[in-house]
Amino acid sequence: MILRVDVNPERLRWARDRAGLDAERLTQRFPKYPEWESGTTKPTLKQLEAVAKATHAPIGMFFVSAPWDEPVPIPDFRVMGNRPISRPSVDLLDTVYLCQQRQEWYRDFARLERVDPPALVRIATTGSDVETTARTMREMLQFDVDQRSRLSTWEDALRLFITQADHCGVLVMVNGIVGNNTSRRLDPAEFRGFALADDLAPLVFVNGADTKAAQMFTLAHELAHICLGESALSDIEAAIRPSHSIERWCDRVAAELLVPREKLADQFRSDVDLSTEVNRLARHFKVSTLVVLRRVFDLGGLDREAFEAAYQDELDHLTTVSQGGGNFHPTLRMRVGRRFGKALVDSTLAGRTSFTESFRLLGIKKSSTLRNFAASFDAGP
Repeated sequence: MILRVDVNPERLRWARDRAGLDAERLTQRFPKYPEWESGTTKPTLKQLEAVAKATHAPIGMFFVSAPWDEPVPIPDFRVMGNRPISRPSVDLLDTVYLCQQRQEWYRDFARLERVDPPALVRIATTGSDVETTARTMREMLQFDVDQRSRLSTWEDALRLFITQADHCGVLVMVNGIVGNNTSRRLDPAEFRGFALADDLAPLVFVNGADTKAAQMFTLAHELAHICLGESALSDIEAAIRPSHSIERWCDRVAAELLVPREKLADQFRSDVDLSTEVNRLARHFKVSTLVVLRRVFDLGGLDREAFEAAYQDELDHLTTVSQGGGNFHPTLRMRVGRRFGKALVDSTLAGRTSFTESFRLLGIKKSSTLRNFAASFDAGP
């Protein structure tokens, strides 16, 4: 006799909608799925577990009677058409949950090891002067414009920026997928990054599916949140002035950090073709051309109409590129962050953290992978 599970069909529809899947796609994997969702037949426990895995849903959620409300667990400042985004994707939620788990582990590690609190945390309020705050951040991060301008690529500049933030005690994680699952690509149109504030283990996540230049601004913006001691989920876009005061302040600080007003005034040539000049300045400051356009507009070099037209033209020419690929271990270091990754593998190999816990937080399955990952910290930057 085959035992069937008395699962509410509404919960099956909820899980499918939550994962952004249509019934036809699930039916390709589970031919009986339409019958389960209509309630004419019931799945076995094994079949339900397979559906849970396919929809990235905890199996317990299939047995609750009331609608399951699952908001983002941090302040959500994203907007679409000037309105808040009501429903996060399961990919976004799982990414936030995983980063929270990593942060919790590192907080306990830092307490045990008596790690000094990062100096960047809570150094400002939204009432603090933007230019002063940005200058303080540049000095603490040791990330000045002249240094960036000598680097060959945006990728080099981003790598340096991440390294300097890491040295300042911030856990920086850059990933374009959920964990190490290459079939679950993160969408920059949904979010570009988030900050998890903490006095001992501040964490910044940057959506690695975005362009390298865009990631620069996202990292700067989320570091501004860390300076406030405020967690936040963001979808930063240079053409839009955020409606929330915290987001506006962080946007202004990020712009001033990367493209200081005084430096831009010295560099900007109003008698040169705008497109040519914007591309030159983007290479000099190692930011996106969209950020440069925004700063030129702030400086008074463009009126609103000209700015919006130039911005849209530039946006049409940009394409999103994915992060990752190449050698697995350097990619994993980027995904979990050097500070977190090194602390976790050292603690695991010293016997203070279980291999099971380490595997879960790193998204790996073999002890040999862990040992090779540990060795990679000595082999590369």
